[in-house]
Formats: sequence, C-alpha cells, structure tokens
Amino acid sequence: MNKEFIDALNVLAAERNLDKEELLASIEEALEQAFERNVKPGKQIEVAVDPETGEIDVLVIRRVVEEIEDPDKEILLAEALELDEDVEVGMEMEFPVDPENFTRIAVQTTKQVITQKLREKEREHVFEEYKDRAGDVMTAVVSRTDNKRNVFVDLGRGEAIMPPREQIQGERYMVGMRLKVFVAKVELSTRGPSILVSRAAPELLEYLMRQEIPEVADGTVELKAIAREAGQRSKVAVTSTNPNVDPIGACIGHRGSRIQAVTAELQRERVDIISWDPSPREFIRNALSPAKVGSIELDPEAGEARVNVGSDQLSLAIGKGGQNVRLAAKLSGYKIDLVASESISDLDAAMAAAASRQSDLTATGGGDQKRAAFDALFATPEPAPDAEAADDAPSEGDAEEGSAPA
Repeated sequence: MNKEFIDALNVLAAERNLDKEELLASIEEALEQAFERNVKPGKQIEVAVDPETGEIDVLVIRRVVEEIEDPDKEILLAEALELDEDVEVGMEMEFPVDPENFTRIAVQTTKQVITQKLREKEREHVFEEYKDRAGDVMTAVVSRTDNKRNVFVDLGRGEAIMPPREQIQGERYMVGMRLKVFVAKVELSTRGPSILVSRAAPELLEYLMRQEIPEVADGTVELKAIAREAGQRSKVAVTSTNPNVDPIGACIGHRGSRIQAVTAELQRERVDIISWDPSPREFIRNALSPAKVGSIELDPEAGEARVNVGSDQLSLAIGKGGQNVRLAAKLSGYKIDLVASESISDLDAAMAAAASRQSDLTATGGGDQKRAAFDALFATPEPAPDAEAADDAPSEGDAEEGSAPA
C-alpha cells in the first residue's frame, strides 16, 4: 500500500459517509486474516497500517513460556532472553514479517475481505440512520422491481422493499417515480438492514390528512379511527374539540378541495369522513353510512353487534363485495351482523338512534337527569296556587259592573 491508497480510502470514506478509522481497522483485520490463512498459517498476526503513508507493519506475536506447547504462538524463555534481556514468562514478543511475502492468493483474499467489511460498515450505518425512522412517512424513489412483484425504493442512504401486500391495489410503479411511503419496520439481519415500507398502511392516510387539513394538524379535529382498503375505499372517524368547528366539513373542505388533495396521493381512493360518537351504537350507525339502519343490539363482551336494516337499505349497508360493512367493523372494532327487516323510514331510524342513545346514557348513570330535562321541555306546566286564587277573585272592573246602582 502507498499514499495513493490512503487518498483513495479518504475519497471512499467521504462518498459513502464512512468513518476512516473504522475502515482502516477493518482493513487491518482483513490483512491479518489473509496472512494467517495464506502466509503464516497458525501464527498470531497483527497488522498496522499507517494512516498517513499507507505503509504496512506485519508482526508475528509469540508468548514467552518455559515449555512450548504451540511453537507457532510461543517461544522459549531462553531463546527470548537472547533477543531481549528484559523479557519474562507471560510477555508477548513481536517479530516483523516482510510484506513482500504477501502472495497473490493473499492479495485476492484481502480484497474480498475488505469488500465485505465495507459492505458491513455501510449496512451498519444505514441501520443506525433508519432504525429510529420506523413509523415515519418519507419520500422515496422507485429504483427497481422483481418478478415477485416486490417494489424496491431508494430512501436516500438505503433501499427499502415494498411487497405486494403493502402496495396500493391497481397502482403502477415505474422506475424513477417519486411517492410517499410509510416506514413500517426496520430490522438488522445477517444480510444487512431490512427496511419495510408501505403505501397501504392507515398511517399514510393519517399523515396526508395532517398535511392537508390545518384543523387536524393543530388538534382541533381529532382522527379517532381509520379503516382502509388501499386503493379502493377508506373510512375515517373524526371529532372536534371545538364546538364551533364542524369536523366533517373541515376535513372535506370547500367543494371537497382538502379531501381531494389527500386522495390525489392515493390514486383517487375514496375516503368517507364520518362522525365519531362515544356511544358504540351510534358509532356503528355512523360507520355504516350512507345506509340508514334501525335498532342495534350490542354484546360488548363478545364484541358483536346485531344491526337491523331495512330491505331497501341492506345492499347499501353491505356495500360492493361487503366492503362497507367490512370497513365499519374494522372502524368500530365490533363484528357486525346485518339482519334484514321491513323497510325502515328516516323517522324510524331517528327514533331508533334516540332510543339507543338514551339507553347508553342510562347505562352510564347520566340518563335520569337528562331524561328529566327532556321531559320538562314538553310537560304541561301546572298553575301556581296564587295564580289560581287570583283567577277566581273578581277583578276591580268586574266588581263595579256587578254592583247594584245607587
């Protein structure tokens, strides 16, 4: 090695953002392995590379002993004293080796080991850079695809894989295409860092809504739950912390401008915005929209809901291929069983909703007070006793009219 090698090493370290000292340590280790395998088999070798000149010092290490068991790694005390009068048993002695004895096979081995070490260092740096990025959304560039329909994307310093299950159905990925991806997992395996990214994750939809909708970004509108079938349809349950802000209207925007900006990044995936409700019954009712449903029977322990649906609303509640009820189940966390019944009018649905809400309020202990307040609005007020006496007594004008003339 020479000064040109050190210069090249500096350039390599700068281009790949690697530590020069770590590279030199890897090269020294590679040279030690090459010497031990091809030049000095069985010997304990130490190699030192001068970081300025590139000169190599190769040393054979032997331990001073009184009785030799391994002649390749040990030396008798008497022999060692001839070389150095100050040595003692247990000390190690260094014997220089001429690097010119480095054979062609050893050179090839060193090249392979150095290449492997460089790859390992790069992988370690990639893992360190991305291990804390799991759960983030990043901009990636499609670099290649394979015959298993896996898509590989370039994140800048590392390459990530997006398997078919994490892709948007129907989306075509061309080399050089820029897109947003959700970093689902970062692991370090024997083959290097493994980065899994997704375009189908609900977190990507949540990120896009935070980017496009200011009320979501500042927390005025909360995203309570998201159910998604990527590329086809999603349902998002929202609520507002400000009574003056309509959460659904804020998400949709003027003439749908905000939600259209979100769906444009998702291949025009349909996104339904529904109102979240603390009552499980009402939440399920909202989740099944646009269908109008009747009474809902809940079994919280089993996580099941039995929903009565008018025959004219059943197909709408089920959705194409069962998509509407499937998304509603994901969104609410309940297994939903739709039961066909006679046609349910808007009034029937409203009365069922009010009844279920009143039932939930009663179950939580707040129903008596609210029912009393509701009944008080429509109760006929009874006349006060004083008012009744005043009505029975003749007025001053009546007394004058009814008195006899003088």
